[in-house]
Amino acid sequence: MRVFLWFIWGMLISTVNAQITEQWIESYRVKKTYKLAGIEIQGVENNDRSVIQLLSGLVVGDEISIPGQQIQYAVKKLWKQGLFETIAIDIGRIENNDVYLVIRVTERPRLSKFAFQGNVRRGEADDIKGRLKLSEGRVLTDYVLGQVKTNVIEFYKDKGYAHVEVTLEQVADLTKKTPHVILYIKVNKGDMVRIADVYMVGNTVFKSWKLRRKLEDSKRFRWYNPFNSGKYLEGNLKKALPAMLEKYYEKGYRDARVISDSVWFSAPHRVTLKVRIHEGQQFKYGSFNWFGNTKYRSGQLDTILNIKAGEIFNQSKLDQKLYMNPSGFDISSLYLDDGYLFFQLQAQERAIRGDSIDYDILLHEGKQAIINRVTVKGNDKTHDHVIYRQIFTRPGQLFRRSDIIRSNRELASLGFFNPEKINVIPTPNPADGTVDIEYTVEEKANDQIELSGGWGGTRSTQTGIGLIGTLGLTFTNFSTRNFFNREAWRPLPSGDGQRLSIRAQTNGSFYQSYNFSFTEPWLGGKKPNALTFSIFHTLFNTGGQSKTITDTSTGKNILNPKRSSMSIVGGSIGLGKRLAWPDNYFNLFANLNYNYYELIRYNNVFAFNSGYANDLNLSLSLTRNALDQMIFPKQGSNFSLSGQLTPPYSVFNGKDYTKLSISERYKFIEYQKYKITAEWFTMLTHKKAAEGEEARNLVLRMKVGYGFLGYYKKAVGYSPFERFYMGGGGMSGFQNFVAREIIALRGYNDNSVSSQIGDPIVARYTTELRYPISLNPQATLFALAFAEAGNSWSDFSYFNPFQVKRSAGIGVRIFLPMFGLIGFDYGWGFDRIGSDLNNGNGKGQFHFTIGATMGEL
Repeated sequence: MRVFLWFIWGMLISTVNAQITEQWIESYRVKKTYKLAGIEIQGVENNDRSVIQLLSGLVVGDEISIPGQQIQYAVKKLWKQGLFETIAIDIGRIENNDVYLVIRVTERPRLSKFAFQGNVRRGEADDIKGRLKLSEGRVLTDYVLGQVKTNVIEFYKDKGYAHVEVTLEQVADLTKKTPHVILYIKVNKGDMVRIADVYMVGNTVFKSWKLRRKLEDSKRFRWYNPFNSGKYLEGNLKKALPAMLEKYYEKGYRDARVISDSVWFSAPHRVTLKVRIHEGQQFKYGSFNWFGNTKYRSGQLDTILNIKAGEIFNQSKLDQKLYMNPSGFDISSLYLDDGYLFFQLQAQERAIRGDSIDYDILLHEGKQAIINRVTVKGNDKTHDHVIYRQIFTRPGQLFRRSDIIRSNRELASLGFFNPEKINVIPTPNPADGTVDIEYTVEEKANDQIELSGGWGGTRSTQTGIGLIGTLGLTFTNFSTRNFFNREAWRPLPSGDGQRLSIRAQTNGSFYQSYNFSFTEPWLGGKKPNALTFSIFHTLFNTGGQSKTITDTSTGKNILNPKRSSMSIVGGSIGLGKRLAWPDNYFNLFANLNYNYYELIRYNNVFAFNSGYANDLNLSLSLTRNALDQMIFPKQGSNFSLSGQLTPPYSVFNGKDYTKLSISERYKFIEYQKYKITAEWFTMLTHKKAAEGEEARNLVLRMKVGYGFLGYYKKAVGYSPFERFYMGGGGMSGFQNFVAREIIALRGYNDNSVSSQIGDPIVARYTTELRYPISLNPQATLFALAFAEAGNSWSDFSYFNPFQVKRSAGIGVRIFLPMFGLIGFDYGWGFDRIGSDLNNGNGKGQFHFTIGATMGEL
């Protein structure tokens, strides 16, 4: 009986439910308009319910048709957000004409953390993380997961792993209260695909190996070449083919082209490339006819063009001679340097006669342009007047391209701006024949805080100087004008281009040096006349630490009998002037220097060990600096000729120096000192920078220098001070010891090439190959390989500029704005120095340097 009642009750409920369901189904079959009375969101834990309702586009109070497109659109809008795995919108209930909807969603999990599995190196993982940009809490949509997989695959394909496999696994993170997952990125790199061989087909003009050299990033793998990985990257071959064809174009084969290129796997993880070439006919230049030229005669233009009929055709050479020659000697420069900014030129082929091509050169000279306005943008620290005084383009002057190039170079040489970001934007106004010029700059940090250590040593038979600590502050863009302006201290008054330097060096009681210098590059603010002022104090103390002690018998202070020291106090004041002749790259500097030396039983270096000496001298230097920038010059030259003279006391004091003691002879030092240096920078490659990248070109640096120290009277002899000491890394960090001049010769011990007391004659020759690794102004880094030769001589009778000590090596330089230029070198000396077997006998030397130069030579 009980079972029968339960059966009747179940049938009753089923009947009621069936009737309700039929009513809802019927309501869906019949389109009806309701008022949306409410929306309920279900299945949400991580998202805001009100935001989900807003994203759906459904608004409570609006009329809604059921069935209708409004609900379909709401589902599509929510799905586009990528936040949910499932979405359903149902009718909760219907009351009269009001409908209540239920939005049911299943949320996608959020990222807790991610990790790599497989053969992924730590450095690779760090690089990939920067690409993925995944952060905790990010929703792992299908799009995000797809991007993760694609980025990882592309990363390894760019490294030559063409068969890389990447899988993603999501594991629930049970430590989180809401749904989160740990994403495991499983990587199987496989083996790197390398290029087994590159075949050239159809080439008769050039041998295959010469063409293969032009295929950058598509070279054959050879195990013995550590500088070429030989990895195969899809697309690199097509990028390299234009450079290969350029070799044909330079030899007159202007119709040369690549017919086809193919790639196939010749072995597991090895591919073979084949390039089929059509070389075509070799062409030569024919005749050139000029049309539209009134300023210059055709003969003058032929001289500038400097291309003769019968020369092998080279389109690149023709373009350079017509439009933009790096040396500045081309037709366009001829006109642009004379104000013809609106000048236009068009080269047209007139005829092809056999293998010769005749050209018509059509010129539209226009009228000369006058500079209207000159503006500067981007200088948020350096004051406008500091920039304007370096600019050679002035309102009212004729427009000249050479003035813009020079202005660009002068702005870069200031050291205040990123040289790669300096830009010049001329805006011509053809209607009135004027041009507005805008210079844009990007400030860079250039002040330096020097906290460093350097190693100073002498010859192996002497006591070394040891570790030298340096603390220095150099402000390269200081402003004394705003020194008392409280608002200008951010953190220091700056922007006027003045240089202020404070420096201290010590290794304890043995060596101490203190220096202060100030430079005003534009004295008076109207002309480039520089004023420099400096003072310093240097102390060497090899014996007792105290200069005086108390005599126990008399109670008076007496000279410490154990004292062995040398003290130098000095200062200088100098003036510099930019010259207009022979050209405005020349500068003349004059400095008046005074140094006072006090020696107490100091017998390590000089010709006398006790006494004092006064050194009053005038130095004059003539320089021509045409380098394109300061930190990493790529082209230009730098020449310097200097003389340093003391009064010739022996000529007018009437003393017989042969009868004077050494200490008496040198109370007033007399000498004449001359130095000459020449330095050149040349780019050996001319790669152009891709958009957003740096142009990295190999640069050749060559330098030669000579130094001579003379006397006025043979009886006086060479001065014990201001001599040259050669060898080592130049004892960087120890250059301010003015009693002698230290010249580097890498690959040898410090000061090992010269005699113990220094030499009056020195010569050095340097060749460097430099390659930039990073040209970022905040961290400029370049590698170098060097070959050096040099020597010093004790008298002119022994001087032979070809009798030198040779060395070679490698090094690296890094420029950090706060610390300056820091260098590490490893040099190998090839020649023996006297009885010293440490050089020229299988011994190399490490050198650490701070600063751009290693001795002036």
